[in-house]
Amino acid sequence: MTVAVVFDSAGTLLNTYRVAKDIRNQKLLPGIETTTLTFSSTDRVLIVLPVHSKDLMAAPGDALLSDYLIRHDIGFGISCTRKITTSEEIGDVLYADERARVGDLQECIRNVWTVCKAESVVTLNSGAIIDMAQRAIEFAITAGGWPFDGAKEAITALHRMGVPTFIASGDRVTKLERMADHLGIPRDRVYGVATPTVKAQIVSDLRQEYDQVLMVGDGINDLCALRNADIAILTVQQPGDRPEELYTEADYVVKNVGEVVTIVQDLIAARKSCDRDGCGAAYKR
Repeated sequence: MTVAVVFDSAGTLLNTYRVAKDIRNQKLLPGIETTTLTFSSTDRVLIVLPVHSKDLMAAPGDALLSDYLIRHDIGFGISCTRKITTSEEIGDVLYADERARVGDLQECIRNVWTVCKAESVVTLNSGAIIDMAQRAIEFAITAGGWPFDGAKEAITALHRMGVPTFIASGDRVTKLERMADHLGIPRDRVYGVATPTVKAQIVSDLRQEYDQVLMVGDGINDLCALRNADIAILTVQQPGDRPEELYTEADYVVKNVGEVVTIVQDLIAARKSCDRDGCGAAYKR
């Protein structure tokens, strides 16, 4: 039997701290769950910006963020949305925004860095939540992530069992590749800037190649992928409240990413036992 495991990144493999800046009210929201914030309104779109934090920190803080993005020819990736929206429509709002300043993102970056600067391996991602109905940037966003204890060991153990691992995440690709290098996941198995729909499609495509595909996620943006997997694993290693739908969909709820190894071991052992005793294969879906 062939088995593959797909991991979300932030909150699943990475201990993640996120900050949002409410642009209209000029209020910093530390420790916010950005996907839940995005999904709370059908008009919100979470985007990631492929820009280095050091470059942002060196820019004039009073400059419009939209002007900075245009001047440096910076695109964006759609990370999470409940509404079917085209890139052109999002770009029309993002690059015309007249409220968000570079300084709003700088404030987010500084706050995140104070929390995660002591970690040996850190990724920083910045972006924004756009309100398509109001046609404006509603929140500036920065997230910092570092591997959970046991994450690298879990990936190594799965690979030693001959089980390939994949990352499907809404984070930007360059940051994911750096973390994948640390964890030992090949870069060609890393899928970045993946919306919930794209994550679900990745799982469906892998099910055409493997007998069993496990999806490991922690947030509402993983729900579609969990539903498409043969086995859905919800990890609650990252503190915070989660929608009840995630618990309903999950076949397993784990408190540490290392528990995924045991689930895979038991799955393979059960299949070998069935093959030996002629009981057939047991599949979730």
